[in-house]
Amino acid sequence: MSAVRPLSALRTLAALTALPLLLTACGYGSDAADDAKKPGVSADAKKLSVDEVRIGYFPNLTHATALVGVQEGLLQKELGGTGIKASTFNAGPSEIEALNAGSIDIGWIGPSPSINGFTKSNGKSLRIIGGSASGGVKLVVNPDRIKTLDDVKGKRIATPQHGNTQDVAFLNWVAEKGWKVDAESGKGDVSVFRTDNKITPDAYKSGSIDGAWVPEPTASKLVAEGGKVLLDESDLWPDKKFVITNIIVSQTFLKEHPDVVEAVLRGSVRTNEWINAHPDEAKASANAALKELTGKDLPAEILDPAWQSITFLDDPLAATLDAQAEHAVKAGLLEEPSLEGIYDLAPLNKVLEAAGKDAVDDAGLGVE
Repeated sequence: MSAVRPLSALRTLAALTALPLLLTACGYGSDAADDAKKPGVSADAKKLSVDEVRIGYFPNLTHATALVGVQEGLLQKELGGTGIKASTFNAGPSEIEALNAGSIDIGWIGPSPSINGFTKSNGKSLRIIGGSASGGVKLVVNPDRIKTLDDVKGKRIATPQHGNTQDVAFLNWVAEKGWKVDAESGKGDVSVFRTDNKITPDAYKSGSIDGAWVPEPTASKLVAEGGKVLLDESDLWPDKKFVITNIIVSQTFLKEHPDVVEAVLRGSVRTNEWINAHPDEAKASANAALKELTGKDLPAEILDPAWQSITFLDDPLAATLDAQAEHAVKAGLLEEPSLEGIYDLAPLNKVLEAAGKDAVDDAGLGVE
């Protein structure tokens, strides 16, 4: 079983060092912050096999299934007398560490940290048990400096983190253009700067970068600062769908508490159903959750376009995760991984069948 290669020191812009770390900008919260809001548990509700399930997610619109599911009590309703302890994270690696340490049981997270967590543990730490969101990633550029896709060559483009989901996607797009970039240093035909989403808008305003390949709501924040969407990543994928957020669970917790896992999945499915049936109410609910978690909500000019670009769904879009892993290998960020067994979709398909919905596929990467 292969493992992720150690990451080199990230290249940063000297101009960025003076920028403040705006911990509450763009709807992002602090690492591993416990969510103070805990939906009430009815005293006479039936308890499942644990008193409390510990869930993790980001204070980010692409994690709106968790944000809204907690905010509206839709997850709690399915859990009955079993309580929820929610923690929020800024980055995938810290959430994977929490899962491995037993600090959380179930998490909403992106594809790259899911792959990394699975491969680093030799396939023993986690399973992907469901989907949550697709889309919400864009290449936003300074229209005075970049007018066409070909103009990206020779420019300075930010991605959120070395080897993260958007970094991999951008490096793959660059390679498909026939350009060369060293994945470790970011140097080449395009200069790639790994810049935290919290400070990317300030880097853009200062002129330190010419654009960024970033998720929402950072993309819409850049547009509000005068940027132009040059490319929506959805346009690069079949049916314009690719996994941006899925649901993972500790393999130990899955084995010992399948009733709780199934209840959380029921809550997720019903939350996505409610989001899609009531988009305006759901958008407001997600924004209220962001304000509670970070102290700052998103203004309409950022919230509205960001929300519109994200699709909430139960399918984990397994074939696109497999493709993202191949892109990371081609970029030199990942050794050839064995992803067999990364999915266990039996609990989700049981929930979907009971709800009269179609089963989802694991692209041949499920448990036997």
